Amino acid sequence: MTDPGGMRASDAERESVVERLRVASAEGRLTLAELTERTEAAYLAQTHGELAQVTADLPGAAPVSASAPVAPAAGGSRVRKWIVAVLGDAKRTGSWRIDDGIGAVCVMGDVVLDLREAEVRGREVDIVATCVMGDVKIIVPDGVDVELSGVTILGDKKVQVVEAPRGQAAPVVKVTAYVLMGDVKIIGDSRADPIKRGWFAWSEWWQERRQRPGHGGYDLHDRRHHGLH
Repeated sequence: MTDPGGMRASDAERESVVERLRVASAEGRLTLAELTERTEAAYLAQTHGELAQVTADLPGAAPVSASAPVAPAAGGSRVRKWIVAVLGDAKRTGSWRIDDGIGAVCVMGDVVLDLREAEVRGREVDIVATCVMGDVKIIVPDGVDVELSGVTILGDKKVQVVEAPRGQAAPVVKVTAYVLMGDVKIIGDSRADPIKRGWFAWSEWWQERRQRPGHGGYDLHDRRHHGLH
């Protein structure tokens, strides 16, 4: 008798699991790092059994079905949360909750935002960074889709993140930067201190499969942005 878990997964079934992960993140069940890793694992899964492992510890885990409905994420509009550093430093790291947009302001100071262990309740992370003679550093999990735009005068803004393969619906971090004689940097795991991660039953095959030649894996981009992106 054929094992149902060994049946090959379709693209539609992978997308269905990715959407379930987004909903779980909006409900506060996954951090941004976990959402990013599991999204990649869903796209790398080749069978129903591997897809099932990606959501095995989430509510409503059931056999994979491309037609399974996905409940909409709850939540309403909230005020942007501001982190400000004037002649000093401000950091937001570890476990924290992002309900809506974030604002970072530094004036002759430094702001560090580590999003990896944050619970992201929306569809994306929206950050407005204003920097005058200071630095804003944003740390994200490798594999997210970073969209950087804004204006720079006598300063710099850049992205140094290992990006997901093209065509994958990776978590999105949008940063609009206004820089005067300062720097705004978005960096990934490969350029930051490591965080403690939980490893799940699917981690071994995920780690092995993402290293296979030709699977469409990551390329490291050091993109320097000047003017509008």
